[in-house]
Amino acid sequence: MDDFLKALFIVTGRGLGGDAAIALNTIKALEKRGVDCEVALDKSAPGILFEKNGYSWYKISIPQAGGHAATKLSAAKGALKLIGATFKARSAIKKSGADFVVGVLGGGAIVGSLGAKFARKPAFSLISTPLDSKVCPKFNQCYIFPELDKFRLETLPENMEKSFYPISDTAGNGDANIAFSKLKEFPNFDENKKTILFSSGSSIFKGMIDAINLVSRCTDEYNLVLVGIPLEDEYLDDIDNEKIIYTGYIDWMNHLFKFVDLAVLTDDGVSLQEALTCEKPIVTVTRVKWGRYQNMAGIYKGAIIESEIDDVCRSIDESFKNYDSLKERALFYGQESSQAADYLVDRMLKKLE
Repeated sequence: MDDFLKALFIVTGRGLGGDAAIALNTIKALEKRGVDCEVALDKSAPGILFEKNGYSWYKISIPQAGGHAATKLSAAKGALKLIGATFKARSAIKKSGADFVVGVLGGGAIVGSLGAKFARKPAFSLISTPLDSKVCPKFNQCYIFPELDKFRLETLPENMEKSFYPISDTAGNGDANIAFSKLKEFPNFDENKKTILFSSGSSIFKGMIDAINLVSRCTDEYNLVLVGIPLEDEYLDDIDNEKIIYTGYIDWMNHLFKFVDLAVLTDDGVSLQEALTCEKPIVTVTRVKWGRYQNMAGIYKGAIIESEIDDVCRSIDESFKNYDSLKERALFYGQESSQAADYLVDRMLKKLE
């Protein structure tokens, strides 16, 4: 049956961050089973990750209500845009000839659910926010990711199952030597120092810049690498390029995860599992993204140390003092993560039988 199936992924966000990575990793796992996959993004999305991987996309409307940071006002504004977005999604579904739809996170999950309903196609929702977890289970099967509080429940509501984030086959196959050669191009890289990666995903939030600046002031013991595109252009002025190696947006994260000694990340998203797949201990800097707190250390127990921004220097010291035990737990969750994409798509295809 799989050889004759086609899926349309409706993906929230800009097509270059964690949402896009989750979609792309799921697409790759489905394609291994002979399923043809296409993508739909918001018309404003640059879609860099999909473009780099050879995918074009349907340009539709995908309202965003703020995800975990949604307020009643932002949710209401998003709802007003939803009617037109739903019919644009239905049109893309029909044009694509898809046999089923996968809506990915937030607005993409909601528009995917509603568009598929009107197109009379089965759908699956990959969800992680309070809003999509309320809407999507009313229409179709949903797979919830660790950010959602319901992930911690022993028994889930109808139409919901748990899943770790789907990880790329290449996530754990990076080459540290490639990252090393690229970092040597930066004049402030010292190959005799340990290296710490700082990232809040494709977009660099002000809190992550504050955190790396704090570390640069409290020690010169490490190479400090900052990855991503600042959420606001003026954040670039806050990056100390003498003490910090700023790479911008890169497509060699798997190599960098293999090379670094420690990853300092926000407490959300697929990057956590990518680091764990590379057996790297993690410090999660909490409340960086719109003040939200996810408690990922409570999911990946023993592999993550949580930290407020102001405590990041102490947390990094604690990580290196407990490095072996953190790395052992990272290995455990890395193995779990590496199987997540296959496990997820197998369950989807089973539902279609």
